[in-house]
Amino acid sequence: MIEKIASPADIKQLNPAEITALCGEIREEILTAVAKNGGHLASNLGIVETTVALHRVFDAPRDAIVFDVGHQCYAHKILTGRRAGFADLRKYGGMSGFPRREESEYDPLSAGHSGPALSCAIGMAEANLQAGRDAWVVAVIGDASFGCGMVYEALQNCAKRGLKLLIVLNDNEMSISKNVGALSDYFTKIRLSRGYFSFKHTVHKICARIPVLGRGVIRCAIGVKEFIKRTLNKKNIFENLGLEYLGPVDGSREDTLEYVFREAMGCDVPCIVHVITRKGRGYAPAEAHPERYHAVSPFDPAVDIGEVPKKRTFSDAFGESLCRLAEKDGRLCAITAAMRDGTGLAPFAERYPHRFYDVGIAEEHAVSFAAGLARGGMRPVAAIYSTFAQRSFDQVLHDCALQKLPVVLALDRCGIVPGDGTTHQGLFDVGLFTPIPGVEVFAPESYAELDDHLTRALTSDAVSVIRYPRGCEVEYDRALWRGVSDGICAADFPGNIGGEPLVILTYGRIAHEALRAAEVLAASRPVRVIRLARLYPLNAGDIRSAMDGAKCCLIVEEGMRRGGIGEAITAILAESGADVRVKILAADDFVPHGDADSLLAALSLDAAGIIREADF
Repeated sequence: MIEKIASPADIKQLNPAEITALCGEIREEILTAVAKNGGHLASNLGIVETTVALHRVFDAPRDAIVFDVGHQCYAHKILTGRRAGFADLRKYGGMSGFPRREESEYDPLSAGHSGPALSCAIGMAEANLQAGRDAWVVAVIGDASFGCGMVYEALQNCAKRGLKLLIVLNDNEMSISKNVGALSDYFTKIRLSRGYFSFKHTVHKICARIPVLGRGVIRCAIGVKEFIKRTLNKKNIFENLGLEYLGPVDGSREDTLEYVFREAMGCDVPCIVHVITRKGRGYAPAEAHPERYHAVSPFDPAVDIGEVPKKRTFSDAFGESLCRLAEKDGRLCAITAAMRDGTGLAPFAERYPHRFYDVGIAEEHAVSFAAGLARGGMRPVAAIYSTFAQRSFDQVLHDCALQKLPVVLALDRCGIVPGDGTTHQGLFDVGLFTPIPGVEVFAPESYAELDDHLTRALTSDAVSVIRYPRGCEVEYDRALWRGVSDGICAADFPGNIGGEPLVILTYGRIAHEALRAAEVLAASRPVRVIRLARLYPLNAGDIRSAMDGAKCCLIVEEGMRRGGIGEAITAILAESGADVRVKILAADDFVPHGDADSLLAALSLDAAGIIREADF
């Protein structure tokens, strides 16, 4: 069946048996591509029937389907004419693993973070209303995203009559880590009260089969709808906010989903359709362990990834260090925003459950909560992915730094993040947090250095940010480095003393690329590589001393040029009157998806690029 689908129009005439076959083939396509390239698997397998039903009922792209986060968009991509490129999912130059406006007219908004879809969808629906366009907007939002405060800000502002807005609550009972909090418990209670909707749908199907009188009976039944609803399913939070609510609906029943979506279109206010899906549906290992298969690297579908030995990563090293330090200090506690496993905190949660807090997808709350813990005498460490920490900037500034509270922010996945693309690159944290007075920012290059920085941060009275990359440390001879001053190391390659001396200044994991480049460049000139282990505060005297009178400085930064360390170093040199030519290698624009080697090469942050750019 899948070979016949070039656009959503092709699925509208299929019969039930063909729809069932198509859904199975879509799952096979998703599994094959993700096993080859990595990606988000479990959630995409769970929402196939829901996606098919949406495209059969609505007329995309005229009707906009807006995915929150985008973890569940693979079936949507296959159904909207992109199957031919699906084999290159997440590859450099290939198809994005998230909705992308630049990729297709069927993607009305790019996605990657939790929470904004409903606000954007309301705005789009309001624009349609103002322009007199007869088009619908559908926001597809996972249950975990409903823990985002932004979703509730939006819910309070969407109960407007005539607004053609449908909200699909994709409830798979588990987010990236296990769902937490009162809202998760509330959804569980709703799931257990399915009597009304199942009863109503069954009555409609039976009545429709009655010759001649069937439709009349249905019209009469509508008069008692509210009575049945109030008897079997009490009013819920969404209805209290002025919205219509339909569900819960079995997400594996495509025909039922179509029926419900059509009924929702008849409501005169925006409607929430509560769909129960199963993560990993159709692939037994992912159904049994959806948390393992949320986001995966390439794998063999015949082997459960839980049985494959894992390499130690910076996340693992962080978790190990935190456990070691927690054993010595009963005040130490850990906070995460739905990323217990991803941030390496699973061992801490198991060993110290009363000092571990998963607040769900609520980074702003996580940081302010940490501030409160610190004010009460605890030593909190909030572990958040760099890209999501962007959301907590005001809390770091207002609730932590301004209050002079000792909060540690452990930023995972800083720098290049392969595969996930523009929305997940950890390139902005340096520019965000280094301007805040009183904040110390560290960039460990090895596991040992990460341990040192974490130990130091937990004895500091300041806000500390420790940033480290995704993946493993690079193995090489670190004896090349010698300490120059606090937070500054250097490695010298005397080379050809006849050439103009060059300084390469860098930090983090690409320091190894700078060393590799220096070995080659030393054939024609002396080269010194300076590595910053502490990015802020910078000591101007130490920076000038480390330069050792060099007249040429190449700054290599796995971050953004604007607001980055390169600009700070340039300012220090200019203010001191130093006669130094400076060139900065860093990102100037949003960085796409792809493997790390390809992305570093594209930004000239690998050894070859540094060598190429060193002649200036």
